[in-house]
Amino acid sequence: MAQASAIPSLKTINSAGLGAMILVLMLLAMLVIPMPPIFLDMLFTFNIALALVVLLAGIYTQKPTDFTAFPTILLIATLLRLALNIASTRVVLLDGHTGTAAAGDVIQAFGDFVVGGNYAVGLVVFAILVIINFVVVTKGAGRISEVSARFTLDAMPGKQMAIDADLNAGLIDQDEARKRREDISVEADFYGSMDGASKFVRGDAIAGILILFINIIGGLSIGMIQHDMAFADAAHNYSLLTIGDGLVAQIPSLILSTAAAITVTRMSSEQDMGNKMLNELFENPKALYVTAAILAIMGVIPGMPNVAFLTLALVCGGIAFMISQRSALAAENVAEEAQIAEEAAQEQAPEANKDLSWDDVVPVDLIGLEVGYRLIPLVDKSQGGELMSRIKGVRKKLTQELGFLIPSVHIRDDLDLAPGAYRITLMGVSVVETEIHPDRELAINPGQVFGTVQGIPGKDPAFGLEAVWIEPSQRDEAQTMGYTVVDASTVVATHISQILQTHAYELLGREEVQQLLDNLGKTTPKLVEGLVPDLLSLGTISRVLQNLLQERIPIKDIRTIVETLAANATHTQDPAILTTQVRVALGRSIVQHINGMAPELQVITLDPTLEQILQESIQMAEPGSAGIEPGLAERIHNAIVEAVQRQELAGQPAVLLVAPMLRTVLAQFMRHSVQDLNVLAFNEIPDNKQIKIVASIGGDLT
Repeated sequence: MAQASAIPSLKTINSAGLGAMILVLMLLAMLVIPMPPIFLDMLFTFNIALALVVLLAGIYTQKPTDFTAFPTILLIATLLRLALNIASTRVVLLDGHTGTAAAGDVIQAFGDFVVGGNYAVGLVVFAILVIINFVVVTKGAGRISEVSARFTLDAMPGKQMAIDADLNAGLIDQDEARKRREDISVEADFYGSMDGASKFVRGDAIAGILILFINIIGGLSIGMIQHDMAFADAAHNYSLLTIGDGLVAQIPSLILSTAAAITVTRMSSEQDMGNKMLNELFENPKALYVTAAILAIMGVIPGMPNVAFLTLALVCGGIAFMISQRSALAAENVAEEAQIAEEAAQEQAPEANKDLSWDDVVPVDLIGLEVGYRLIPLVDKSQGGELMSRIKGVRKKLTQELGFLIPSVHIRDDLDLAPGAYRITLMGVSVVETEIHPDRELAINPGQVFGTVQGIPGKDPAFGLEAVWIEPSQRDEAQTMGYTVVDASTVVATHISQILQTHAYELLGREEVQQLLDNLGKTTPKLVEGLVPDLLSLGTISRVLQNLLQERIPIKDIRTIVETLAANATHTQDPAILTTQVRVALGRSIVQHINGMAPELQVITLDPTLEQILQESIQMAEPGSAGIEPGLAERIHNAIVEAVQRQELAGQPAVLLVAPMLRTVLAQFMRHSVQDLNVLAFNEIPDNKQIKIVASIGGDLT
């Protein structure tokens, strides 16, 4: 045991950084040191085994990027084969005059047995192998590698934008986004490396041809001049040895070229290649039936090999019959299961004459999604639908961002809808209804693209951006042009996310508010104790939280909110005034949500004269009325819209900074026309933020 533990393992050698050094030393040794035939036999056999292992590894991997070491292995195998060619050339030229066994049993076997000892036949076989390897396999694989590398690199920006879109929509988390970005980088590196590695394979094929002619010419010269051999004997010995050497090198080269071609021609999705090929070839028995019929017709033609054609026709027909029977049996089993399920449902159905009760009153769904029958596969997990899991991701993201639990989305089919349409409802009332194409993908124009793609014109349902419904096969092309491409499930999930964010305040009821207070009471019981109903009613607190959500302010910091409400509850019970006080307490969070960590905040302000007029109008107005003269209101609205548009073009958030008295009125006034405008009061700006006025709505409006 002590001796065994003292022997270094391959893992120990590799971790010490010695593996690459030992391999390089071995290659150099084969180039410099003469090797006995027994070593050549072992190394040639190892070369063939290595090629077979690489080929099978390429076949059994689920997707090409699972075999990222393939380009490096291809380079190492090529160098090993070239080093073996040099070592065997040295032995052939030194000892070829002694006979065809001079370079070992492997080369002799390929020279004598494989080509029957006839060097003319050997030359023809070698030439055919080189043509197949160089002209067909290697050239095609190299072209595919080149194109794949180019399109993979061109598609990277679009794929990155798609990941960012899924992350922003809540369909994936940060870890999943990081993993997808790494996969994109690995894919680009892999195809770029394969493009370079294919050049090594082509160079190896050319080197094989040159080595063959050099060995034959050199062998004839050495045999006839140095060893006084007859031309026929020298041609026999050196030609068979050279051909055997070339064949034993070209066969592993052809295997590795085939492995490279198989790897780069596979799709980038996870799949077992063997099962995929069998399923797609023999899924439909019609192809086998037609093939059997054609073979049978050819088999009965006089002069044709009847036995071979008719036998194969029977085999094809038998396989087709077995596939048909299996498909019929599967369909029958599905029908039986459906019938059993229907009978069970009928048994569990209530009796027709059962009296009505309050249990028959079905409450409306807080959030509902109704789909047409063509969209059912999107929500059916048994058919590979991903919409359910994506909606769950949307709910999780919004719950974490907004600060309260987003209710479940109730999904059902509706035959009254168009086949490809869906409807989103809140409290049983339809909010939006639109139609999509579930068998296509949506290529969204983010604002700058470098071409057009063919498809069905449309718009992104969530944000109204120009888009095109394209075939899935056009995805890479569209991403290369700069489009953001998403599937139908992502389109629906993103639309639901946008609707829930806009209407979050409608989803927060008294039950949810009570749950928030109960959770806060577990950590800070003294803060919640006596708040409801001694200081404020649950309805007042609910209204304040709804006001914050309506103005797109998260209620995650429920502790600060409750502390502010408790501190001001003795002075006022008005939800609007309490909301204003809470906004001041949350000022740092509000500004950071708008402008991030930037030290400077660009704002739009009102001219002092205009601000004074508005304050006087509001003071004189009746309760519930803004009191702004309609003509002046329209001019103010147009001026603010123009300033907001300039900020958007500059890539900056639009912030209107006004006096505290005007903030609520102007926020309500602009809420529905300019959704991206943030209306802040002076006392909501933190002391550490610098203000930069970029526009002023001037007194010329008055």
